[in-house]
Parts: sequence; structure tokens; C-alpha cells
Amino acid sequence: MAEKKTILVVDDKEDIRNTVKEVLEKNNFNVLLAVNGEDGIKKLKQSKIDLIILDIMMPGIPSKDVVKEADSIKIIYLSGVGISSSEKKELTKKNVVGFIEKPFNTDDLIKKLKKATRKKWILW
Repeated sequence: MAEKKTILVVDDKEDIRNTVKEVLEKNNFNVLLAVNGEDGIKKLKQSKIDLIILDIMMPGIPSKDVVKEADSIKIIYLSGVGISSSEKKELTKKNVVGFIEKPFNTDDLIKKLKKATRKKWILW
């Protein structure tokens, strides 16, 4: 049996963190939660993370700083606002593999996460 992948969910909204955690655990992922960018960076340094779901707009440390700290860990941005193609291009770094808009369809979320934890290509 394949090893469970660990996903770090970084979002300042408790309901989003808890919903994503519940969906991911039902789909055989290990889940760590972080309440903001600073907490996310701390958890990155403490655990082996396979993928990060990162809220694009949070108070405190900007998401782009979390992306820099994550280095080679794949990241999917979670966004409450629509993102244009040019904004996606600007936000995309080597380890950003996709974008998911809130509210999200849980089946779509799982499909993107399973693909991201297996493959190395961009998902959107």
C-alpha cells in the first residue's frame, strides 16, 4: 500500500481549514493545519510535507513568503477571488502547481490533489 501523502492546509479561516481537513482525511491524506503564513512556515520546518494548500490572501506574512520557504514542495493556491491568467502567471513559481477557487467542489479538489501528489505538471 502506498504511503499516505501529507498535506499542509494554510488558511486563516477556521471553517475552510476544517472542511478541507475533513475532505482530505476521508480521501486517505494526512493533514496538518496552519492558521497563517507564519504558522505554515513553522510547520514546514517541523514535518515532511508533500503538498501545501495555501490561501492566497491572509493577514500577516504574505503567501509569497510561504512559497519561498516551501522551496521544492508543491503548492496549490486557494483563492476567494477570481484570478486572471496574467495574475496566475505572476503568482506561478516553480513549485506552484495550481489554483482552486472558493467555494470549491470537493471532488474537483481531491482530483487536483491526487494528480499533484503524483505528477510534476501544472494543473489549471
